[in-house]
Amino acid sequence: MRTLVLNAGYEPLGVVSFKRALTLVLNNKATVLQPGEHTVKSATEEFELPSVILLSRYVRVPMSRAVPVTRRGVLRRDNHKCAYCSRSANTIDHVQPKSRGGKDTWENLVACCLKCNNTKSDKTLGEIGWNLRVVPKMPTGSLWTVRGTDRVEPQWDNYLVAA
Repeated sequence: MRTLVLNAGYEPLGVVSFKRALTLVLNNKATVLQPGEHTVKSATEEFELPSVILLSRYVRVPMSRAVPVTRRGVLRRDNHKCAYCSRSANTIDHVQPKSRGGKDTWENLVACCLKCNNTKSDKTLGEIGWNLRVVPKMPTGSLWTVRGTDRVEPQWDNYLVAA
């Protein structure tokens, strides 16, 4: 059970556990915008677990919200499809091999199936005559810049607008 946290200006900040969300609400640091489906009971009270909360005070967020490069992020960006053959991908590959100066960047990493990854090895695309089926780039939108939104709850749809 997770809760989407919105800044006082209604922009998504992140996803927290229901315990953290309930603590923020009970301490009057946030209000519930969208109640969840479950409840939790204390010795004397029963609380609805919030699905979306709004902070009472604005929290400053650094302007640059670069999406960190992760293996899981690359696979998610490429929809778990191999960039070379479009089969199901379970690994990632450096387009420009690391042994030849390739970096761990969004533009140099693609999802890849095990067969293509082993066949390509540390060769460049030009050396083996392959082409990319996708152009790798850093993903954009609130679903990528907000921590914890890799699994989106249906109740969050109105608050997470993909850019």
